[in-house]
Amino acid sequence: MSEESKNPEEMQGQETSEEEIIEEEAGGDAEAEETEKDGKEKKDKKTEQIEELTDRLQRTMAEFDNYRKRTEKEKASMYVIGAKEVVEKILPVVDNFERGLAAAQEGDAFAEGMQMVYKQLMAALSEMGVQPIEAVGQAFDPNLHNAVMHVEDPEAGENTIVEELQKGYLYKDFVVRHSMVKVAN
Repeated sequence: MSEESKNPEEMQGQETSEEEIIEEEAGGDAEAEETEKDGKEKKDKKTEQIEELTDRLQRTMAEFDNYRKRTEKEKASMYVIGAKEVVEKILPVVDNFERGLAAAQEGDAFAEGMQMVYKQLMAALSEMGVQPIEAVGQAFDPNLHNAVMHVEDPEAGENTIVEELQKGYLYKDFVVRHSMVKVAN
């Protein structure tokens, strides 16, 4: 049958169905665009959420790293503080050793034995990081020295230490005890 011989109602039905198909395709494109927009919005939200979580993770990791470093530093400083306190308690014993050896007579076997013990004690302190502060002939430094006397001495330079009354000691660059000194003008 030719298209002319078809019933006009049938033709109308076909035209309607073609129109419907065109509308559906146009509507399908609109739906596809909406679906595509929704997909992009979901991707944008997911990307945003991923970035936010990544940022939070990085911040948490940085905070933990800072905490770890801070606690390590605190542990090290606690060790230094504890060792410094022990050294402070030993220093009066060292002072008494020095006074006793200064008063001992030369050639005395007991004094020679005490001298050996003193050398051993000083070697042990040195191994621990305890060092005496150099004073006589040095320029006065209030960070290391405690000036208890002031004298006029034209031979010594200005602010020069001329006599050490009590030795000062350092423990790993920390002053355990300042040197008590006599300073020239």
